[in-house]
Amino acid sequence: MSLKIVTIGGGSSYTPELVEGFIKRYHELPIEELWLVDCEAGKEKLEIVGNLAKRMVEKAGVPIKIFLTLNRREALKGADFVTTQMRVGLLDARVKDERIPLSHGLLGQETNGAGGLFKGLRTIPVILDICKDMEELCPNAWLINFTNPAGMVTEAVNRYSSIKRVIGLCNVPIDMHTAIANILNADKSKVKVTFGGLNHMVFATSVFLDGEDVTSQVLSKWGKQSMNNITGTEWNNAFVKELGVIPSPYQRYYFMAKETLEEAVKKYEENGTRAEKVKEMEEELFEMYKDTELKEKPKLLEKRGGAYYSDAACSLISSIYNDKGDIQVVNTVNRGALSDLDPDEVAEVSAVITKEGPIPITIGKLPKAVKGLVQQIKSFEVAACEAAVTGDYNKALLAMIINPLVASQRYGNIVLDELLEAHKEYLPNFFETRK
Repeated sequence: MSLKIVTIGGGSSYTPELVEGFIKRYHELPIEELWLVDCEAGKEKLEIVGNLAKRMVEKAGVPIKIFLTLNRREALKGADFVTTQMRVGLLDARVKDERIPLSHGLLGQETNGAGGLFKGLRTIPVILDICKDMEELCPNAWLINFTNPAGMVTEAVNRYSSIKRVIGLCNVPIDMHTAIANILNADKSKVKVTFGGLNHMVFATSVFLDGEDVTSQVLSKWGKQSMNNITGTEWNNAFVKELGVIPSPYQRYYFMAKETLEEAVKKYEENGTRAEKVKEMEEELFEMYKDTELKEKPKLLEKRGGAYYSDAACSLISSIYNDKGDIQVVNTVNRGALSDLDPDEVAEVSAVITKEGPIPITIGKLPKAVKGLVQQIKSFEVAACEAAVTGDYNKALLAMIINPLVASQRYGNIVLDELLEAHKEYLPNFFETRK
């Protein structure tokens, strides 16, 4: 059986990694057509990345046909898998998400706090429109989403769409697995790590090396581990050991809130937010992509915070297609895996991947020290989804203020108003409901 895969946001700088992943798996994933889709604003980038993709496929000698289009519905007809890697408003919107909250002393970040809320508000209506097209044009296709905030977006699809074949992906567990293997000085394939929580609020709950439980050993050594887009203070080993689960780099925003905010404000004042650095890197990448002699993914791409997202997507698609039954970390319906969340809520959890989709591994209860935070973030996600769908100002205000990185009526209100105005072009439902 030949496969048709559609990538929405095909002009993304991550697309070469996706193409590389499909090329190296062609022996087990016989893709006949790969459609790269983008919007008018992304047309130039789509052509640049698309031409690189064609060169990569030609060099590899695999018979994958690459199609470039701005017509989403044309692309979706008969698709087997649809991947989404969008940024509504492009990087300029991310700059606003970071800088506006920071101007009021609140953390501005792509997937957390006020910035994360607004990325969700812009993205969810677009994703749900894609789902409507899928319901009509490829109702049996799998939707593999790695558009951030991945957990919130997957929650919205699960709640407000009839598309149930949806899985969210994140590269954080992959990075953590690699870091854990390095701590143990062991081959990654021999290290089994179980994860549970939410997207960017996930914890490694157990670690086994060659069948032996080595969780406490990793807990006592978890210090410097971070990601390209998250820096800052090292973890206090005594704290992590008492916590009982291994935190992701994103938990710095919560367990080191003061330190990370101080660092972010300093960068903001120096005009050095992460968004602006990413813009510079994007420009450099696309200059490289234009080179007709380039026929492979450049190393610079690995310095982006989302490196290995795309490879994870390729691995997931292959596991579903081949009914592998291997274990991967995905955003999927909880189904009782984490007893601290409702069964029908989306969790980020280790799961067995089959042709019918993910089967979450039962973890049970999280430690009391982290349970409340996970539940608070889930309540924020659910409120944000409802706000995105309804365009209701008060629901957005609720989501803003209950987020622990905001937790201020005064500044939450101010930042909400400023971000709504800044992103007015991409939030029409909010302004329609306020007429």
